Amino acid sequence: MSCRLCGARLSRCLVDLGATPLANAYLTPEQAAAGADRAYPLRVMVCDHCLLVQVAESLPPDAIFAADYAYFSSFSASWVAHARRYAEAMTERFGLGPQSLVAEVASNDGYLLQHFRAAGIPVLGIEPAAGVAASARRIGVRTEQMFFAADTAAGLAARYGRADLIAANNVLAHVPDLAGFVAGFTAMLRPEGVATFEFPHLLRLLQLVQFDTIYHEHFSYLSLLVVEQALRGAGLRAFDVERLPTHGGSLRVFACHTAASHAPRPGLHQVRADEAAAGLDRPETYNDFAPEVARICQSVRNFVTEQGRRGRVLAAYGAAAKGNTLLNTCGITARDVICVADRNPAKQGKLLPGSHIPVVSPEALANARPADVLVLPWNIADEIAAELAPLHAAGTRLWVLVPEPRMLG
Repeated sequence: MSCRLCGARLSRCLVDLGATPLANAYLTPEQAAAGADRAYPLRVMVCDHCLLVQVAESLPPDAIFAADYAYFSSFSASWVAHARRYAEAMTERFGLGPQSLVAEVASNDGYLLQHFRAAGIPVLGIEPAAGVAASARRIGVRTEQMFFAADTAAGLAARYGRADLIAANNVLAHVPDLAGFVAGFTAMLRPEGVATFEFPHLLRLLQLVQFDTIYHEHFSYLSLLVVEQALRGAGLRAFDVERLPTHGGSLRVFACHTAASHAPRPGLHQVRADEAAAGLDRPETYNDFAPEVARICQSVRNFVTEQGRRGRVLAAYGAAAKGNTLLNTCGITARDVICVADRNPAKQGKLLPGSHIPVVSPEALANARPADVLVLPWNIADEIAAELAPLHAAGTRLWVLVPEPRMLG
């Protein structure tokens, strides 16, 4: 096995989560009955040379981000609000207007670009999944359906012109060829253009043992240290970093061409210092993660078993990828959890991969009146708790399970 960034041989394992299904491969009951569920190894390695944390065995992107890919960003109100704040801040900071072009890579259903468009700023979405790309076009967000790389970026620049701002939210981790992907920004940015990359911070994943954010769609788990290496290889440089609360703790890295005039900001230096203090530049730092994952999995299994022993009916909320990693790694199935509610109609009526827990509407969950609800997307637990307030007031207990089972409210 070779590192997907520097090519060095991989020998250090961060954690092995065993064989699990694709986290967003929801099944119909008929597919489950026919045995259509498939599991793949989910083992994460650390490169001792460049320190990129990465899945060992990867699947082709088109096998993951198929036409029926079921993640729609707009179903999270808090994420849409996050996108609106980003659009307002970037418009003011970089003086964007009708003469500008704002692009987004992995633009999903237009959840972000719609805010720039509403302000009269030309936009271009780049999205590989047909279903969500079509949703973006229906709300008037110009979208090209394709995978982003150096060659496709050059074609887009020739057709639409270069961009003043390119957003890449939670997509860096999803690309198998990190260097080739980043090179696309070099091809598509104007000389003083800015690219912003948001991604869950590896430092937080390690500190809070967020192992449920590991799944096959995430080829890499990123630090500023590694992202700066990838940027330099493409003729780009970071000049600022913001810390974000999203996804359990994320970074927003601002990058530009090496020769651009954007001066380094204090946020860049601070995150560099934080990572160095935590030892992210030393391979041995990563050796203690797997035992912590094993401990948490046992704690979650014990919790679920105890609720069943007491005769309490368990349900869940949020048919999210991180929830599927948690359920499958901990061996929790439809025998333990009667259903999982989700607002996304594309998921309702299907079964979660591996666990085969049925996905229902939030209204069906309310009618079921379970004793306990497991809030699987802990990163938006407050939003979900507010939505489930009537059920909670009627006596249902709400829980998050990572890094420890904890009752909400």
